[in-house]
Amino acid sequence: MREAREQEFDEFVLARQQRLLRTAYLLCGDWHLAEDLTQNALAKVYVGWHRIQQVEQLDAYVHRMLFRTYVDAYRRRRKREILSSAVPDVAGTGIASDVRLTLLAALAQVTPRYRAVLVLRFWEDRSVGETADALGISVGAVKSHTHRGLQKLRSVLGDQALDLIRS
Repeated sequence: MREAREQEFDEFVLARQQRLLRTAYLLCGDWHLAEDLTQNALAKVYVGWHRIQQVEQLDAYVHRMLFRTYVDAYRRRRKREILSSAVPDVAGTGIASDVRLTLLAALAQVTPRYRAVLVLRFWEDRSVGETADALGISVGAVKSHTHRGLQKLRSVLGDQALDLIRS
């Protein structure tokens, strides 16, 4: 019985790990931290794996663990680290690298909760309801976080926002 559950978990991780890793990277902006974040979230999921019954809710549960782990880590790190304005070099994937770097730098200035909502809504193309389920918050909170997060991005980007839309 235990071996079957472990095999199910292994299959689940293999099927979703890359997507979770990309989402984690969008949250934290660093591949190494994204790997740690993904691993920590999956460890939390593993602990509760025997309790998870409904497959439909499994992705939402895993994303909720990922986002909660990110927010908790951000809060702890924020108390002891000084943030830098330098953006790490990353290879562009689909978006021009200068646009990507500009967006990542702007996204880094948004609060973790707003950033989580924006990543789910616009990068992972999730609905308001799916985002609410993934984060364990209400639909109204998703809507207000989306609005406020986009407002913050617009204020950070300023005149660059129009240039990004045109490119």
